[in-house]
Amino acid sequence: MTKNIEKEIFRQYIITNNLKFSRQREEIIEVFFSIDKHLSVDDIYRILKKKRISVGYTTVYRTMRLLCECNLAQERMFGDGQTRYEHVYGHHHHDHLICIKCRKIQEFHNPRIERLQEIVAGDNNFRALYHKLEIYGICEKCESERRSKE
Repeated sequence: MTKNIEKEIFRQYIITNNLKFSRQREEIIEVFFSIDKHLSVDDIYRILKKKRISVGYTTVYRTMRLLCECNLAQERMFGDGQTRYEHVYGHHHHDHLICIKCRKIQEFHNPRIERLQEIVAGDNNFRALYHKLEIYGICEKCESERRSKE
């Protein structure tokens, strides 16, 4: 259901800004909204090519920028120089664990961490508007593989 709402919000944004809601854009948002992962423009482009959908790389990039402009997606950088996009609409705040070996990104939410951040901001007379927390390390699978090689 959320996917249909997201599509409609995007369609209205396109119309309001006198842009074209092309078949290519529709295919791009279909891929993005149907996969609950942090996707790069390269990822989306490859998925579309695999499905034999003709779309230009620049069109994917521009469509993702539009999704960010209308607050349906958010750009994320996870230390490897590649921009990824994550769903925003209908998704609650979360933080990330990033494996530096396999690049797996795991989302998590911890109310104690959230509360501690509020306390830290308050103790410093700082009104926090938003934050992002990224913890870099080695995931369980990569750590297990490393141990088995020892």
